[in-house]
Amino acid sequence: MHTSGTERDPHAQRSVVILGSTGSIGTQALEVVDGAPHRFRVVALSAGGGNLELLARQAVGTRAEAVGIASGSADELRSLIGAAAAAAGLAGYEPELLAGPDASARIAAWSGPSGPADVVLNGITGSIGLAPTLAALASGATLALANKESLIVGGALVTGAARPGQIVPVDSEHSAIAQCLRAGRAGEVEKLILTASGGPFRGRDRERLASVTPAEALNHPTWDMGKVVTTNSATLVNKGLELIEAHLLFDVPLEAIDVVVHPQSVVHSMVQFTDGSVIAQASPPDMRLPIALGLGWPDRVPRAARPCDFTQAAAWTFEPLDSRAFPAVEIARDAAKQGTTFPAVFNAANEEAVEAFHAGRIGFLDIVDTVEAVLAEHSGSSELSVDSVLAAEEWARARAGERLGIQKP
Repeated sequence: MHTSGTERDPHAQRSVVILGSTGSIGTQALEVVDGAPHRFRVVALSAGGGNLELLARQAVGTRAEAVGIASGSADELRSLIGAAAAAAGLAGYEPELLAGPDASARIAAWSGPSGPADVVLNGITGSIGLAPTLAALASGATLALANKESLIVGGALVTGAARPGQIVPVDSEHSAIAQCLRAGRAGEVEKLILTASGGPFRGRDRERLASVTPAEALNHPTWDMGKVVTTNSATLVNKGLELIEAHLLFDVPLEAIDVVVHPQSVVHSMVQFTDGSVIAQASPPDMRLPIALGLGWPDRVPRAARPCDFTQAAAWTFEPLDSRAFPAVEIARDAAKQGTTFPAVFNAANEEAVEAFHAGRIGFLDIVDTVEAVLAEHSGSSELSVDSVLAAEEWARARAGERLGIQKP
């Protein structure tokens, strides 16, 4: 298991690097840090580069030592930081700026005047997070992992690079499982039970899903997430990715991981033990809780999020997953069983199809159908390496594009 963290002083301030700081996870992580300045100090930030003004304000607000962008103008960012610093009365604040495709990986390994960071939060979306994940692990920092794709496509490359306790999950489901696992020993675990909200189309059959629009797919009933993750939640691809993630994180066989639909999104996941006990973690849907736990693991951050109010009447319901309408979970399970580069192909083909769906080129059902078809054509790799993963992803994106009739520039 990769979540049995070592004991630390819960009162010691930790230095934190946030990758993907302008995204949903990153902005909420900064809220957690703001709420517990005695516990956390941000030393470096990175972002894709699509919102330089926000990144500049974040840099000034945290006084980060280094800031990285994957794309965009470093000169423009420097100018925006200067203006934000002047407005905040911090004239003279000038962090080190890194720009380029490898900026997040370099930020992940950042070592400033006080040395390497204690925690790296990887909040990047997509498999581009693999290199930063490996860089964070190599630095020796605790990796608070919200970028599930890097673990899924990297597989043994990632788990093999991590020391025991170095990877702490930030996905709400896997954070819940990590908490529930404290109730028993590894040998007493019978089953992991991942909960799924069911997305915006819960209860629809396959025929009724054919007419789903991109706007409808982005209207998630309980979570506020980015375009790709929200669409993946609508197709339940996200739950398929989470199943693979749980298998890798907790070293539990794929056949011992179930998915159950829980529309209220209050029970975030459960663990069933060999004596019949089921331990569940429950809280209102709020990503600040698993983010705070990821940053502070194994210690909790007081008042990170509000608890359930049991003085008010409430009902929690559970129902089986309709695998005919939403086959993505079982497709993901099969990809994980085949191993090597099959999970990378699953993820890459999906990312390509999601972009095509939002561009109006394909229908909703075509997303998962394309993933399944591309997987069926994949021959796999004899070994798992960064090169083989990248090659498999490139092939999967190209093949998905060919199947969908998309002409690349």
